[in-house]
Amino acid sequence: MQKVTDNIYAETGFRGCNPGFVVTSDGVVMIDTPQMPVDAVKWREEIARHGPVRYLINTEPHGDHFTGNHFFEGTVIAHEGTREAILASSIDQLKERLQQTAPENLPLLEGFSYHPPTITLSERLTLYVGNHTFQLINQPGHTPYQVAVYIPEERVVFTSDNIFHKVHPFLHQAVPYQWLDSLDRLSQLEADFLVPGHGSVCTPSYIPEMKAMIQAWIDAVSDAISKGMTLEEAQDKISLLDRYPMESSNEAMGPMLQRMNVARLYEVLKK
Repeated sequence: MQKVTDNIYAETGFRGCNPGFVVTSDGVVMIDTPQMPVDAVKWREEIARHGPVRYLINTEPHGDHFTGNHFFEGTVIAHEGTREAILASSIDQLKERLQQTAPENLPLLEGFSYHPPTITLSERLTLYVGNHTFQLINQPGHTPYQVAVYIPEERVVFTSDNIFHKVHPFLHQAVPYQWLDSLDRLSQLEADFLVPGHGSVCTPSYIPEMKAMIQAWIDAVSDAISKGMTLEEAQDKISLLDRYPMESSNEAMGPMLQRMNVARLYEVLKK
């Protein structure tokens, strides 16, 4: 776990997203939760040393950001689209995935349930907790429902998966041109640190590099379409893994992710 500022902590070593929390004068506000139940339980013990969890913000509609909600107290807040994704999630599918990839987690799923948000936003929401302000801003990109969490008192932004720092991005549900626009808006926030959805904590100086990566994906698929390639031909040809590696926990997914990214962009750009 990394101490980003005097009151903000982030965990970049878990399998899945980078969850974090902010210690306020009136309890703890969490941003996302660990994907793996064993990590969630360990992290719950660590957070308890800093105070009770008042609120839990989920920044996007993928399970590595919200599966751990079950193990924490606090009011859950997320985008309306994330609420829909959580409500549609299957416990049986979760158990099947964990049986195949991390069976040590299964004993912790007794009595498990997904915890959807009881407060949602569509564009913006401002939350005041103790001596801290939390500005929740919908920034479409990795998905249409991404939420950035800006804490101005700490000059920190939790970017969710609109920032993958030095690891390969997932574009399988991306809205690519909106992603570029969101990165521009992100750069306008007065922040010293970014807590990305994946990869190590970074600074806003990384944003142009992230934009270049998204643009490279757009250009590669656009070029394939302009040359008359079918989707299958583009999938066989295009890979940008030489730009950034996969996260260590997802290395085996590299080739499949390239095909998923191409399929999504081919569909979007064809329109």
